Amino acid sequence: MRVIAGALKGRRLRTPTWTGLRPTSDKLRETLFNILSDRIVGARLLDAYAGTGAIGIEALSRGAAHVTFIDSDARALKLIRQNLELCGVSDRYAIIRGRLETPPSIAPDSLDLAVLDPPYEESDFAAAIGAAEPLLAPGGLLVLEHASRRPAPVSVKRLSRVRTVKSGDSALAFYSRQA
Repeated sequence: MRVIAGALKGRRLRTPTWTGLRPTSDKLRETLFNILSDRIVGARLLDAYAGTGAIGIEALSRGAAHVTFIDSDARALKLIRQNLELCGVSDRYAIIRGRLETPPSIAPDSLDLAVLDPPYEESDFAAAIGAAEPLLAPGGLLVLEHASRRPAPVSVKRLSRVRTVKSGDSALAFYSRQA
């Protein structure tokens, strides 16, 4: 697993040594960031269910102003810290141990982008999207990575699905926040 583009391009990231964590593939991350390219520079981003931190680190590499990583697994948080250290990124991130569904210490309406990558099988996608929705600023965008065989909700609270991109067994559902 590597950083695809930006200031950290080519940096190798550590991967989990345990089962149960499914990092986003390089190909799917490249697709995601090709779509988000105009929104990344200067953005405040949430990487929820962060796992290895690859999504947030890619955003930092491409010029995001700040990334908040959230994961409930202590091993994943340690891996995220190791990957951030490998990349020499020290002042543009926060790491929160916990669950997105528990209100995190992020101000409402403060994020430009949120990327959620919950476990494909046992997740309640609507609950995860609903937990992130109040954190998005007006005009913000939320992306849900999910198994392509499981449909993503059409809308949740003030978020409406505006696009879906499928890539193999995975899909990305894009939600726009209405004012």
